Amino acid sequence: MNTLNLRNTLATAVLAVTAAVALLSATGCAVTRGQEPVGAYIDDSAITTAVKARFVENTQVDAAAISVETMKGTVMLSGFAKNQKEKDTAQSLTWKVNGVKAVKNEISVRP
Repeated sequence: MNTLNLRNTLATAVLAVTAAVALLSATGCAVTRGQEPVGAYIDDSAITTAVKARFVENTQVDAAAISVETMKGTVMLSGFAKNQKEKDTAQSLTWKVNGVKAVKNEISVRP
């Protein structure tokens, strides 16, 4: 391969890589959860983890009996509580986590 062909091949490769990088940058690297940006998914995961950590630290809440899901800062609590106080405490602890915009408390109190 002569020098001119090598330069053309390298120039074509650099152009292709540059176009690929520009394309990926323009798309915002969305994830599959409703096409949220990656940062939003990470924030939601951090909120979920922080809420669960507060439940584990609190003796009034059974962290294993309550599920936590977060989507765009809205936290949904589901599962079972022994009494209304446990349900209310879980909701209160959730509101104390940074980044929480809303709380949907779907926890059922066991009869």
